[in-house]
Amino acid sequence: MTDLPAVSALRRAILYLIYDERGSIDDYIPYKLERLRPFAERIIIIVNGKLDDAGRMRLTKVSDEIWQRENVGFDVGGFREGLSRLGSEIADYDEIILMNYTWFGPVRPFEPLFERMDAADLDFWGLTDHGAVTPDPLTGTGTMPDHLQSHWIAVRRSMFLSDAWRRYWDEMPDITSYHDSIQFHEARFTSHFRAAGFRGEAAFPHQDYAPLLHPAFEAASQLIDDGCPALKRRPLFHDPLYLDREGLIGRWLVEAACAEGYPMPFIWQSMAQSAAPRVLYTNAAMMEILSEQVSDWDEERPPRIAAITHIYYPEMADELLDRLALVSPGVDLVVTTSDDEKAGIIRALIAERADPGILSSEVRITAANRGRDQSAFYITCRDIILDDRYDLVIKLHSKLSPQDGPNRGEFFRRQQWDNLLPTRAYAENVIGMFQREPGLGVVFPPMIHIGFPTMGNAWFTNRKPAEALCERLGIHTPLEEGSPLAPFGGMFVARPEALRLLAAEEWRFDEYPAEGEYGDGTLSHVQERIVAHAAAELGYHSRTIANREYAAISHTMLEYKLDQTVRDVPGYGYDQVHALRPFARLTHPSKRAVISYYLHRFHPRLVAAAAKFLRRRT
Repeated sequence: MTDLPAVSALRRAILYLIYDERGSIDDYIPYKLERLRPFAERIIIIVNGKLDDAGRMRLTKVSDEIWQRENVGFDVGGFREGLSRLGSEIADYDEIILMNYTWFGPVRPFEPLFERMDAADLDFWGLTDHGAVTPDPLTGTGTMPDHLQSHWIAVRRSMFLSDAWRRYWDEMPDITSYHDSIQFHEARFTSHFRAAGFRGEAAFPHQDYAPLLHPAFEAASQLIDDGCPALKRRPLFHDPLYLDREGLIGRWLVEAACAEGYPMPFIWQSMAQSAAPRVLYTNAAMMEILSEQVSDWDEERPPRIAAITHIYYPEMADELLDRLALVSPGVDLVVTTSDDEKAGIIRALIAERADPGILSSEVRITAANRGRDQSAFYITCRDIILDDRYDLVIKLHSKLSPQDGPNRGEFFRRQQWDNLLPTRAYAENVIGMFQREPGLGVVFPPMIHIGFPTMGNAWFTNRKPAEALCERLGIHTPLEEGSPLAPFGGMFVARPEALRLLAAEEWRFDEYPAEGEYGDGTLSHVQERIVAHAAAELGYHSRTIANREYAAISHTMLEYKLDQTVRDVPGYGYDQVHALRPFARLTHPSKRAVISYYLHRFHPRLVAAAAKFLRRRT
């Protein structure tokens, strides 16, 4: 690789540890390592587990060596083996940094950090630390001492050439869990070496952010303001209820990093593949309320758009065409339907309307109606999705939903169409989203919840089949425990390449349910629920879009539902959910079981007093 002049006065080597279950390398890693190069004479990559050829080639350009090992022992095992392999060569350096992949950076320049810490009279230092916690969350007793966080720990010669350093690693127990790595390394490292007489501190100590104990998580924006070059990835895939309790807004963290010039696509690419789609969607607030009057798309870069529309009910074709006529700069229309008679009606209507926004049109007859709009899309129009001619594809279908009754059926149809294509300006704003975000894969309306029992239950009986289908397609993106982030209703706008995992499979009509068997657990419903997961596997994130009227209707109803659900349960959302969840899992509870659970959960002192009284009576 190209030699660059060292900026630091210290001779430094970096051991950078990576783990990715796919064996791929996200864009943020080479970007980071390239910018670390001026501060290190040697960069050694330690890969736990898989590494594909493309990833190896990318790492080769930004490192001196790549050491691949079996994925055992988590980060601790990787560092221990890396230090052992480095052996006596460690004496060639003034400082060794043990660093891992769990942060984005540099969001602020590295230079001021290294300049300040090079001048510090220390034996070891870390980027950030965690304050002492009582009781120790790992053991439930005592106190976890304040400690440097293990994503960045720098060690000087005075320490790494000592007997104490060698003993520390020689005596390290086998690490078999994340809990072990915290207990036997991160929570122990700082106090262990301070007790041995070595001087160590954090570059951005938690005391500067009191009363917060975990500034890398709880004060990430302030750290960026103060010049910290790292943004931890965890706030974007952690439990949203924890972020809610702490008042942390993931979207603001990303905006703060990108305001400093950090490339936003790197964040979305990495997090899309790491987090369950609904968790990332929630933490990063990925719902957009779009203007219906003013558009901000780039008309100088018009995308090529295919509109794939399944019309089983020809009486709804006119309104569907009205919606598609709003799309600038126009669409190539492909309509699928179930028989010759319907096809003739639709062709005549298209010809009669002569919409200028319909640049070309084609009507295809599906070989079967098994799977309805899903099979029509992935089988009958598979060639269009896999074709490189189009930048975007719009998937719509006639939605009558007679089984849901007139009110719910009408609301569901409007929820889909009005949130996708209500006006020309709105439609242009949808296109503008894709123009601005190269990593945006799919946009669709928010989860339907008015008139349908979806909240918390939208997997219904589809989760197990979804797990099997993801395994079949090679999708490793985590599935949500609660409702998935998905285009319920089956309508969306997407980049064709974000749909490749679903479209590349050669589906058969006999895999879909026949009429009368259409329902949860069947391929149609499962495909609908893993669109965002399939896109995420390829590094594309998903967003939902809504117009102002729907946002008002939905949000007010959501507020009322939540208020009624938890009105007798005190605490933050985090506490309320964890209080209610065990109760919800009671199977066919008797009155006695319900009362017992309620008393033990909400009135433990009363239960203890009653038990004490009964013991005295007996």
